[in-house]
Amino acid sequence: MISDLFSLNVLVGILTSGVRLATSYLYAAIGEMFGQISGVLNLGVEGIMLVAAYAAYIVVLQTENLWLGLLAAIGVGVVMGFAMAIISVTLKAEQGISGIGVYLFGLGLSDLLYRITVKSPQTVSGFPNISIPGLTDLPVVGPILFNQNLLVYGAFALVPIAWFVLNKTTLGLQIRAVGQNPEAADTLGISVARVRYFALMVGGAFSGLAGASLSIALLNIFQQNITSGQGFIAVALVYFGAWQPVRVMLGCLLFSMVNALQLWIQTLGIPIPSDVALMMPYVLTSVALMFAARQVITQPAALTKPFERGE
Repeated sequence: MISDLFSLNVLVGILTSGVRLATSYLYAAIGEMFGQISGVLNLGVEGIMLVAAYAAYIVVLQTENLWLGLLAAIGVGVVMGFAMAIISVTLKAEQGISGIGVYLFGLGLSDLLYRITVKSPQTVSGFPNISIPGLTDLPVVGPILFNQNLLVYGAFALVPIAWFVLNKTTLGLQIRAVGQNPEAADTLGISVARVRYFALMVGGAFSGLAGASLSIALLNIFQQNITSGQGFIAVALVYFGAWQPVRVMLGCLLFSMVNALQLWIQTLGIPIPSDVALMMPYVLTSVALMFAARQVITQPAALTKPFERGE
């Protein structure tokens, strides 16, 4: 019954699941935010997540070492971010098309490698939940926020770190300058290409963490198209969050909470068609983006615009 949704245990379950489900969106969106602030739109986030999720999974499956799996995912993310930088920054290809190319490459490669190396679906032992002494026992808030796995804590810790780097460090100021006015930044001696390469590789690393969070922390298995569009949602959430880490986090939580809600609706057997429940997070994202589009938000002025010295 619908009234079951309003019981305390179910509400705590929805919120706990929502915080956990936000992890992959948050890593991917924060990483994409760095790239966009530097002036490069990377629609290949989904493809990077897929290959990284596979890399983390297969390494853990073979070695039973979670940290090696995590490093493999980050390494894959950095390499694919570097490849995206070559295509978009050095070769100056149209960023939307090149991003879709990276996505299709990641989708095909991850599926091919999975079919070759894994004969039948196998689960792995992923990152366990870590209870924080003294905080886990807090009523309601404790189990929601302080009984999660390491990658969940890392994702939310990334928000203030990203804010500090972008707003309080020389590196952050250079990234913002390159995204707003690359010609002026170049005049001041800042290497536009180097900064954009760095931002895309950082974004790739975080997308790798996003993929790993799915295969060795949340689901503990790999399957074809395991991301189910999360990379594209992450790109949309950067726009929704107006390139501000805290607002991006709130957007991730909003989407993941609705996603958790539809999962609980199906679990409780509430008489709502499953297709309608599955649509809920995506409908919410579309509505949220429409409202965001009506706000006065200034995107990085050089976003999607290749830089050519002397122009």
